[in-house]
Amino acid sequence: MLLLALFAGMLACTELGRRYGLRRFAADPDAAQRGTGPVDGAIFALLGLMIAFTFSSAASRFEGRRELVREEANDIGTAWLRLDLLAEPQRTELHGLFRQYTDSRIETYLRADDIDRALAEYRHSEEIQGRIWTLAVKAAAEQPTDAASRLLLPALNEMFDIANTRRAAALMHQPPIVFAMLGLLALLAAVVAGFSLASGRGRDWLHLVIFAAITTLTVYVIADLEYPRLGLIRVDSIDQLLRDVRAGMK
Repeated sequence: MLLLALFAGMLACTELGRRYGLRRFAADPDAAQRGTGPVDGAIFALLGLMIAFTFSSAASRFEGRRELVREEANDIGTAWLRLDLLAEPQRTELHGLFRQYTDSRIETYLRADDIDRALAEYRHSEEIQGRIWTLAVKAAAEQPTDAASRLLLPALNEMFDIANTRRAAALMHQPPIVFAMLGLLALLAAVVAGFSLASGRGRDWLHLVIFAAITTLTVYVIADLEYPRLGLIRVDSIDQLLRDVRAGMK
């Protein structure tokens, strides 16, 4: 909805700039554009800079989130293998808790479009973390050697830490003022473009629509990269790594 509003707003601002330009040309044909070139260039340069900055930041966070999914899958898989250091019956009990925990982690991000449900599932995974840790510490203390304490407990720490890191990464976004500034610059650039086109005859709809459409599409791609579980650009496919780990928990 906001992107459609931006597209319509850019078309409206282009028409506004064109009409203002027509009045200026009619009143003073020689002086209508005198001295405006540097201002026009500065506005378009700043718009390009903002697009480059926001796109680069969003793409960097997108790749970072994909990498965190890989790290969590590896950490869970490593901790699962190290459960073999424990004796029965604690090993079997922890196997069951690991399956529940991995299911909960997968479900947390499947519900990303519903913040309340995703948060409730995250809290559930935290509760399972506590149960895993309590049982693992007790089981490691009962082993005849300290191998479980040296290998399993650090692996559990890493598994829990990456969950917190992923949650923090999911909350990291561009400040709203950055997107507001980007939208404002797009509208100002549309006014300037409309003013420049006033020197021609009639409306150049092809250029007007293309300019508004490509700018709006660029903003959409940036927003999609910034929120990769809500739009067309998604990180859901990389979640298959977690599902593969869960499938291997026989």
